[in-house]
Amino acid sequence: MGRDLQSRRAVITGVGASGLAVALTACGADTGTTAEPAGSATAEAPAASSAPQGGLAKTADIPVGGGTIFKDQKIVITQPTEGQFKAFSANCTHKGCAVTSVENGMIDCPCHGSKFKIEDGSVAQGPATEALPAQQIKVEGDQISLA
Repeated sequence: MGRDLQSRRAVITGVGASGLAVALTACGADTGTTAEPAGSATAEAPAASSAPQGGLAKTADIPVGGGTIFKDQKIVITQPTEGQFKAFSANCTHKGCAVTSVENGMIDCPCHGSKFKIEDGSVAQGPATEALPAQQIKVEGDQISLA
């Protein structure tokens, strides 16, 4: 009977260690995804068919007093006043999260609530303390492209 007890203990110990390894692997997995707060608005880039060949967008795609986020290029283009276009990095200067919306004259980061002004990318509300870095764009006629 002593041998049977030892065999059972070995099986239980082995199963316990395997289960722990699986649990640790699952907890430590980095899927590369981030959660978005419920109800957050996302400014989507215009459909590729409406963008000019080799460009990002048409000027009409960027709302006056607002902006559009181009996720693939990690850039946000704003139009603070009619005909004035600005571009900034779409990565928050606080922790590097991607900004997800442009509303009420602000570029919003959902991670910690930082807000940036569409006119110059400066911080309107922290915790970020540095402005969004300006990006170079080229506006030719009704087309906007990276400079």
